Amino acid sequence: MNRNYQKELDRIIQKRGEIPPRVLLHACCGVCSSSVLEYLTQYFDVTLLWYNPNLYPQEEFDRRFQALVEIIEKMGLADKVSVLAEPWKHEDYDRRVKGLENEPEGGARCTECFRLRLLETARLAKHYGYDWFCTTLTLSRHKDAVRINSLGEEIGKAFGVAWLPSDFKKQGREMRSTALSEQYGIYRQLYCGCEFSLHKREEKNPAGETAE
Repeated sequence: MNRNYQKELDRIIQKRGEIPPRVLLHACCGVCSSSVLEYLTQYFDVTLLWYNPNLYPQEEFDRRFQALVEIIEKMGLADKVSVLAEPWKHEDYDRRVKGLENEPEGGARCTECFRLRLLETARLAKHYGYDWFCTTLTLSRHKDAVRINSLGEEIGKAFGVAWLPSDFKKQGREMRSTALSEQYGIYRQLYCGCEFSLHKREEKNPAGETAE
């Protein structure tokens, strides 16, 4: 039976108390964060975690972080959303995907990339006492929401912190994120983030006309 993660999230929202639950939300970029923040801040006390060691090169890492800061400010959420930012730690990613360099896009290497970032999000959520942890990754149609949610649940159980189920692309939020990024002039990346996706884009689409 296929699970409807949006309905699961709806039920959690309906059962919340008067005090907004605290969620540590892993942010992959400013574009994806835009509509997710617009949605979640209605119901949760949100802190964004910027931990993306997969990004390459460092200039891209810096540019995407700047876009994240810009969208928070331009959407008027600076007083509502805190940001917990980690520096570029590309060696974390290199260690995690060692031996998987030749995997196809969307395969085992991507699974380990998701796992790496969710492990750090869960660790910090547990350390700082958040009620939930989650990620903006499920907003993209290019990302497997079932795989991400399964990893989140597995990791949450291991750390003893609750995973917030999501399929943020539902209810038109992926299109909404595009509209918000255009409205506020936010940088939209041209590839997923790692050097492997960069090389693939350069080979198949040198003009780079379509954002991930």
